[in-house]
Amino acid sequence: MTWLSKLSPDIRQYMIVTGNYWAFTLTDGALRMLVVLYFYGLGYSPIEVAMLFIFYEVFGVITNLVGGWLGARLGLNKTMNIGLFLQIVALSMLLVPADMLLVPWVMAAQAMSGIAKDLNKMSAKSSVKLLVPSDAGGQLYKWIAILTGSKNALKGIGFFLGGVMLSLLGFQGAILVMAIALLVVWILSLISLKKDLGKSKGKPKFTELFSKSKAINYLSAARLFLFGSRDVWFVIALPIYLATTFGWDHWYVGGFLASWVIGYGFVQGIAPKITGTKNGQAPDGRHALMWALELSIMPITIALSLTYDWHSSVILLGGLMIFGVLFAINSSLHSYLIVSYASDDGVSLDVGFYYMANAMGRLVGTVLSGWLFQEYGLAVCLWVSAGFIILTAIISLGLPVAQESVKKQQQAS
Repeated sequence: MTWLSKLSPDIRQYMIVTGNYWAFTLTDGALRMLVVLYFYGLGYSPIEVAMLFIFYEVFGVITNLVGGWLGARLGLNKTMNIGLFLQIVALSMLLVPADMLLVPWVMAAQAMSGIAKDLNKMSAKSSVKLLVPSDAGGQLYKWIAILTGSKNALKGIGFFLGGVMLSLLGFQGAILVMAIALLVVWILSLISLKKDLGKSKGKPKFTELFSKSKAINYLSAARLFLFGSRDVWFVIALPIYLATTFGWDHWYVGGFLASWVIGYGFVQGIAPKITGTKNGQAPDGRHALMWALELSIMPITIALSLTYDWHSSVILLGGLMIFGVLFAINSSLHSYLIVSYASDDGVSLDVGFYYMANAMGRLVGTVLSGWLFQEYGLAVCLWVSAGFIILTAIISLGLPVAQESVKKQQQAS
């Protein structure tokens, strides 16, 4: 442990924040897969399964907006620990006997989990801004990429664990294991996380929840449609399509989606190399526009193959992999841009507003995923996905093309 004591305090705090984020993400991914597969196996329709996640996404929207304000007033250490605790509560709610797992109860547990997830994510992303020197844009991009990429890789492992634990331990056995593990992480976080990390110098007013920055507003709108474009076919429609049309069992569905998300997270982690930033130059709005346009090609291609039944299985699986690579780059670029655009004092306010838009996109995508798949099939979900990505590209035209312009906006606001 001597090597740990030699690290700078900021690096140690970054490791603690990342560790908390990793642990939470494993339970979040596993819980998502457990709920989808378990309740669909009980005979729930796709739209009914989607409805179980409504409060998860709705409260994610509210939490990101209010959570940023709380983070600025209380400190990011407190909001992160509150998030861990609420996830333990959410998991504990699902330990009731099977005959008590009624829709309203499960929706309430998912609401708690949604609050927990976005408090944790907002706290982690905001913390990195404060642990990297303000003039080190390239380094900030790398740290954000590592944090986001590793998180999504672990979420993929969580998907796989969810499918495996459902098969081996049953629903409640899997929930119990996760609750105990997260309780240990929460206790360690209470002891080791730095006090008042990210606490604003002033007391931000509740009316400051909404961003006054044009760059952040444009980026938030682009993020909404970007994540809606993924979840409209990935969250509900795809797992059920693989289980019904392909006849895959829990292991195969969970394993395949886990592999996708792990690969997606790996690409996010190396996005600074893929986007070709040279001499420490960080990306700007032009990169976001270009990569969004490239992403739009994939859902169109897959939708055409399904519509005309042309090598649909091969193109679906192969296209999903390419979509994952391109989506990971888009997501990583956005994650860097929001932290870069955010002001240093009260960073969680800007980051919270941005992830509120992210959660809104997930909400819209989740609802549409269940409804469109049930009524029209997977191909229509993909056409809607393509439309959302094109909207993302159009909105990205309003993003600044140089970091200097963003700084001027921050100073002006």
